[in-house]
This record gives sequence, C-alpha cells and structure tokens, in this order.
Amino acid sequence: MHSGTNIKNKEKQVENAERITILHIVEAPGGVERYLHTLLSKLDNTIFENILVCSDSYDSSIFKEYANTIEYVSDMHNKISISCDLKSIKAVRKLIKKYKPDIVYCHSSKAGAIGRIANIGLKNKTGKMNVCIYNAHGWAFNMKDISNKKIKAYVLIEKMLALFCDKIVCISDFEKRSALLNHICKTDKFRVIYNGIDFNEGQDITFVSREQLQIPESAFVIGTTGRIAHQKAPDVFVRTAAEIKKEIPSAFFIMVGDGLELEQTKNLIKELKMDDSFFITGWVNNPLDYIRNFDIAMLLSRWEGFGLVLPEYMITGKPIVATRVDAIPDVVKDGINGLLVDVNDYKAASASVIRLYEDKELRCQLIANGRKIVYKYFNADRVGQEHEVLFKEMIGNRT
Repeated sequence: MHSGTNIKNKEKQVENAERITILHIVEAPGGVERYLHTLLSKLDNTIFENILVCSDSYDSSIFKEYANTIEYVSDMHNKISISCDLKSIKAVRKLIKKYKPDIVYCHSSKAGAIGRIANIGLKNKTGKMNVCIYNAHGWAFNMKDISNKKIKAYVLIEKMLALFCDKIVCISDFEKRSALLNHICKTDKFRVIYNGIDFNEGQDITFVSREQLQIPESAFVIGTTGRIAHQKAPDVFVRTAAEIKKEIPSAFFIMVGDGLELEQTKNLIKELKMDDSFFITGWVNNPLDYIRNFDIAMLLSRWEGFGLVLPEYMITGKPIVATRVDAIPDVVKDGINGLLVDVNDYKAASASVIRLYEDKELRCQLIANGRKIVYKYFNADRVGQEHEVLFKEMIGNRT
C-alpha cells in the first residue's frame, strides 16, 4: 500500500470535521472510473469530503480536482488471488480505520467484496457504525460467457456480502429486477439511480475530423464504442459491417476502443476483406471526439448493465441500433429513440442500419426523441443530486 496523496490545501482540511466524509473504494477501470469521476464532480464539496481508495492502475491526475485524498492499494486487482485479496482487505481496513469516514461507498464487484469485508464492525469519528453502500455497476452473475457453476457462485457471494452493507445502488431498473430475481436481498435495500452523463463535457471535446481519420467526407459512417471484448460483441459488429457494405458501398466503419479481442477483430476484418472500410482508434480519453463522425451509432453487447455510451450517442444526435438485452431496453425504446435487435443477430443489425440509411425521416425522429430523453433522464447533475439525497438520508440528515 502506498501512502496517501493530499490533493487540497491544508486550509481546506479545517472544514473536514463539518463535512460528510465518503471513502470510495474502486478497482475497475474504464466505465466505472468515468462514472466515479463524473459523480465526484457533481457532489457539493462544501458538504462532502471525498477520499478515493483505488488500485494503482488509476491515474490520480484525473481525480485530483475532486478527490480530497487519494490512497493506492497495490494488491487490489480484478483477478482472483487469495493472497492479494487478503492483503487488499487488510490494507483497506487500515485506511477505513485511519480516516473513520461517515460512509464507505464500494464500486464494482471486486472492490465491493474487499470493501464490505474490510468495513465489518468499524466506526466513524462520532463512534457510530460506518454506513456502507455498494454499487455493482453491473452484476457479475449476469455475464453470459461464464459457466452456470460460476453464476451460482457469484449469486451466493453477493447474497452473503449484501448482509454487510446498508444500501445497494443499482444503475438501472434491470439491475434491481435481476438482483431480486436472484434473491440477493430484500427490495428495501435497493436504490435505483440511473447513470447519467455530464453535458458540459461535450462542449470541451477536440473534434477529430474525417480527414484526420482518412475517411471520405461522402462516406456513410457507422460506429461503435466500447472495449473490444466478448461482452461488446466486436465480431458481430464486423459481420454486420460486411453485410451493410454489400448494400451501401459508401459505408465506412469506426470502432472506438481497445481490448483483449483486438487482434481477433483485426483478423476477422481481413478475412471478410473489409480492411479499406475500417478504422479502429485504440484506447482514447474522450470517445465523443470520434462519435461526432458517426452517422449511425451501434451497441451490440451480449450483456449490459447500463451502456453509458447510449446517452452519449443521444446527446451527440446519433440514431442508435442496439441489442435487446438486459438494461439496454430501459435506455433505448425500440422505434422511439433507436432500433433494437436480438443478440448476435448481425443480419437484423445490418437490416436496421440499411433501413435508417434509406429513411432519413426515421433517422431524424430517433435523433429528436433521443435528445429529449437524454436531457430528461440521463443528466449527471441528477445522478449527483440523487446521491446527495441518499448520503444524507443514510446518516440521518446530519447536515
């Protein structure tokens, strides 16, 4: 465990005793990291002091503006290791004792397990038991590429660990329904707080032009954003692209992201002779830089806890084609703000894109509805406000 890094100046620390101290425990990078960054930016720093306990893969420069203190736990990783996990629990417990927070907030499955076990029996500065909140950011037992044995194990683990937290935040109604279906805990322990995006971030993007990407200005661009991994179905996107290309010769395809299946995906692109019509960005800081170039945006996930990129598609005015799975239908209503297709059905996905290509009126309708929906339901300000209400409620409105 590395020593803490104080981010705010010493004068600010005088106020700490009067603020609600929240110790966030997080291991997973990517979407969870972006979620936490947005959440911290929306919490009122005159009311809340945020302490971030994270794996050493996290970049402190991203959080220094919003986290008062950052602590690194070097042994906390996604991979299961009894030795590292026990060391992480010991290190996190030591940090909870050190800071005596009012609330311990655990983000994602691994950090959720470590944090909830580490917090057992600990008290805050006033001598009261710490409030413990857990957000899975997508249940591990909903993964579609694991055995039934593992699914049952994950369900059992979540049931046991639910005993050691006071509230579970679900990022969609689907997440809550799924947890209740698996009898994780009683319904009153859940609080649904839908994901949201920071509309101000879109104003600061550095637009990457089609010329920079060597895409013809006349091209009809279809794109997808996310990890190039089995969950996000990059293979289905490539096969969909090959079908689209047969009907739309001007079609060009962008994949924004990187991941374990990058080489497999590149090989499939070559196999289908699509090399001249594809651009893969690799990992990027701000996907919106590239999404602006899309004419149609896709998310063909095999499973999805929420799909934060969907509101990003809506805010940038992109018609959506996505899979009818898990939480996606909670965000994209078929025929209203997007078109939904079955998982792995690249024929249906390509047909939906071709339909949108041929029907400009439908494209415009989906875009207009998407913008209305994203502003009404998926604003990060609301995410911050609902968390503030939850935090105050959980410690008895002490402010």
